[in-house]
Amino acid sequence: MPARTRRDFLISTACAGAAATLPMRARARPDTRPNIVVIVVDDMRFDEYGAGGHPYLETPHIDALAASGAVFTNAYHTTPLCSPNRASILTGQYASLHGIIDNTSRGHASHKLRTYARELQQAGYETAHIGKWHMGHDASPRPGYDYWVSFAGQGRSVNPELYEEGRLHEVKGYTTDLFTDRAIAFATRNRSRPFALYIGHKAVHPDIQQREDGSLDTSSNEGFVPAPRHRGRYAGRRFPRRPNFGLTAAERQAKPVVAAALDERQSPQNLAYFGRPDADTTDEAIQARAEMMLAVDEGVGRLVEALRSQSLLENTLFVFMSDNGSFFGEHGLGVERRLAYEESIKCPLIVAQPGVIEPGLRIEPFTLSIDIAPTLLDAAGLKPPSRMQGRSAMPLLRGQSTPWRDAFLVEYYAHEVPLPWTAMLDYRAVRMGQYKLIRWIRNDDAAELYDLQADPYERRNVIANPAYAKVAAAARKRLSSLVVESLGLVPPT
Repeated sequence: MPARTRRDFLISTACAGAAATLPMRARARPDTRPNIVVIVVDDMRFDEYGAGGHPYLETPHIDALAASGAVFTNAYHTTPLCSPNRASILTGQYASLHGIIDNTSRGHASHKLRTYARELQQAGYETAHIGKWHMGHDASPRPGYDYWVSFAGQGRSVNPELYEEGRLHEVKGYTTDLFTDRAIAFATRNRSRPFALYIGHKAVHPDIQQREDGSLDTSSNEGFVPAPRHRGRYAGRRFPRRPNFGLTAAERQAKPVVAAALDERQSPQNLAYFGRPDADTTDEAIQARAEMMLAVDEGVGRLVEALRSQSLLENTLFVFMSDNGSFFGEHGLGVERRLAYEESIKCPLIVAQPGVIEPGLRIEPFTLSIDIAPTLLDAAGLKPPSRMQGRSAMPLLRGQSTPWRDAFLVEYYAHEVPLPWTAMLDYRAVRMGQYKLIRWIRNDDAAELYDLQADPYERRNVIANPAYAKVAAAARKRLSSLVVESLGLVPPT
């Protein structure tokens, strides 16, 4: 054997022998599980970004994210309200099971939530929560996170008081930018294990301050505060209103519970509390919301570029969504969510991962906020625990044929404080194929049934139409089974 060949053989043999004596941990392959980034925008409508259909809002970075992965065209919130739905996103459970049923303070309960972050942390992920928590109004860290930055309650859009590094302190700057800065710093740390990052933006929720008498001050375009560099960008632009803008006399008759709630909303007590009638969302408010979204979009672009520069992007799963929608005057509702109509319950949902999810994919089956947690665990190679009521969307994202739901539940639990006009609005609703049934808990005689194929704007309540009697009966039966399922009494179907 030539000297050089013999030497190389001896070296390789010696190295192999040495490797055999090393502990398995030292010889383990690099961790190839995906990094995870979840971005939740507060109160963002399904059409409140460029590629989602907004007529003038420019969001090139969100649009690029959508083009690079999958857009879910029928994604929905299971409870269209901040606190309950955020808990549903994190736990994979309906509000009726996880117990965060409204926006009142549930701080103790929120410390007990079994979130996907806790599962990932136990599996070796480094985890971070940056931004709005709002399940309980205190800003203290919750279990499952190695890095925590948050604020109390709804927070402020400018110069927020943040809880970080074990203390509350005021930080100068625009809140969306501050969260992006911290997200980039966390995501690009030198580490040998994957990370899971959740960013809960303050935008596009308005700033709400209480006056000395306890009433709300929502001045300045109804409280919507863009970054200084973006203020006035869309001044004078008009948002074309949907055909269901306002509430006609016929629609008031077909929606008696909503009509009664709106009447209560105009009562002296409520007007004194809110300071304005709030019949719809003004064009100026919609402009300010769009201007707030510009900082969110810039933040997406900055984070993507930071990951790309560190060669992390190709192994990162992105989820971009909101916690609930909002009305722009549809059905006579403005600066409002919580009701079971499409503008409120439909969710903008984008999921992207290079090399795993086909660019430009559009997914039509019903997908829910409770599906996010099991999807993330599945992507990380973990089996979602049985307590999660949602299902992993990874088969859909991988283009695999899989049985899927054809109906889903939406639930809402009214809370009178500080919104007495909502006291009558508890409901359970089922979307079953093209049909939607809304059952008002305090007034079942006023149920609403819509055929969204014939009436996509939900203007004609057909509950009393004999031609829909069989549909109504089937929807009531399906709703009953879904309610039992939501309580965890039977396994999800």
